[in-house]
Amino acid sequence: MFEIRQIIQRLRMGESARQIARSQHVGRATVESIHSISLTQNWLDPLVQIPDDGTLATFFKTPRKAPQNVSSVESFRDEILKWHAQGINATTMRRALYQKHGFSGSVHALYRFLKHEVPETPQATIKLEFAVGEMAQVDFGMGPVITDRKTGEIAKTWIFVCTLAWSRHQYAEIVRNQSIETWLACHRHAFEWFNGVPKKMRIDNLKSAITKACYYEPTVQRSYGELAIGYSFLIDPCPVEDPRKKGRVESGVKYIKNNFVPLRDFYSVAHGNEQLRAWVMSEAGNRIHGSTRERPLKLFAETEQALLQALPAMAPECATWGKAKLHPNCHIQFDYCSYSAPFGLIGQTLWLEITPHAIRIYRDHELVAIHPRLFKRGDTSSVRDHLPPDAQAYLMRNPQWCLAQAKGIGPACLALVESLFGNRVLDHLRAAQGVIRLRDQYGRRRLEAACARALTFGAPQYRTVKQILSHGLDQQPDLIEILELEAPYRGGGRFNRDPSDLLH
Repeated sequence: MFEIRQIIQRLRMGESARQIARSQHVGRATVESIHSISLTQNWLDPLVQIPDDGTLATFFKTPRKAPQNVSSVESFRDEILKWHAQGINATTMRRALYQKHGFSGSVHALYRFLKHEVPETPQATIKLEFAVGEMAQVDFGMGPVITDRKTGEIAKTWIFVCTLAWSRHQYAEIVRNQSIETWLACHRHAFEWFNGVPKKMRIDNLKSAITKACYYEPTVQRSYGELAIGYSFLIDPCPVEDPRKKGRVESGVKYIKNNFVPLRDFYSVAHGNEQLRAWVMSEAGNRIHGSTRERPLKLFAETEQALLQALPAMAPECATWGKAKLHPNCHIQFDYCSYSAPFGLIGQTLWLEITPHAIRIYRDHELVAIHPRLFKRGDTSSVRDHLPPDAQAYLMRNPQWCLAQAKGIGPACLALVESLFGNRVLDHLRAAQGVIRLRDQYGRRRLEAACARALTFGAPQYRTVKQILSHGLDQQPDLIEILELEAPYRGGGRFNRDPSDLLH
């Protein structure tokens, strides 16, 4: 409207339409049209104020001309709008249109089409500046759907992205979950990818890193805190509900989702990561970045890599931490597996340090047990010394123990115990233990005599020996003399086996 106001002012000063059209670089018809409307509205009177732009716009609004040519992408309208709703960008759309339909138009045609059809509402942001090597920003984004070639099984994934704030070079990895173990492992892989560690890691308030979100003093997850100490970086959580403070990784995640993921096939996580890393080095790292106007990989290689902190001589162990109560059976449960701890800690809540290879159990800061990591559901790792003395004694009373104790009592007792273990149908371990335990009540000599009497009558059983002792029948010497003690009874029933097998 500025030009129209100038023309009205010059008409007030008495200049001709020819003069005005020549100096203003407009047609005489335009000047005459303005002159006609100005006369009608009495705008040429010097005493009348020239109206504001809003009023002028109602009189001189120029209708938009219809496009002379049909856009080259018009025939793909529905497909393009569908892709746009899915978050796919124009570059990826053009590649897909070329592959599917032989589209020869430019990417700018797509930009113009989308700008006309889906106008965007601008959003205000804060521009943050970072020193070289100062910070990396990390986040998870939705990854591709993995379709197993053999089974046809479909599984969703996530993409871990770590973007260096200065150069914009990034590390990306497709993962199956967002667990603490995955979170820690991805950090290690990123540092090894960069061959260095930034001074700060800006993160969102996800549970794998922050146990309690707070604007001023968030609580860091113990496992992540120990990883930060091991690699010498500071954790810098975003303010609560303000993810824009890590906009560079947000842009990185969006860039991968829009440019790498669409219109590709993924048959496994390993297959996806192979494609992703090749794409980062060939395309993402070598594109002209929209903000820096430089190639991220070039900035990283020439400047930022050298200013990152060096990797530690020995990589810190990626351990996760948890808590569990010690059950009365002297075992704690973790991931459907059982691990023993000293019986004196029954009922207490203990710390678990979980690594890919071991489980360490702590009471406060004291290491009380260590076990190899189990992965099969229901498996148990037990240390006998963790059990109370009576339980240890019970576990030690195996067949070999019973035979050794019976031999010390006498040949008749040994023969009876061997007969119990020779049964092919029932496990008589408890019966043998019971026979040996009768020694504590009746003494060795009486137990030996009772076993001899039981063998004489062909009844080598615990309850027979018990009844003989309780009725004092073992003290009848006439029956004891019948037995040839030098030739122990071996039995001969069809359900008996050779007890010597137990000693192998």
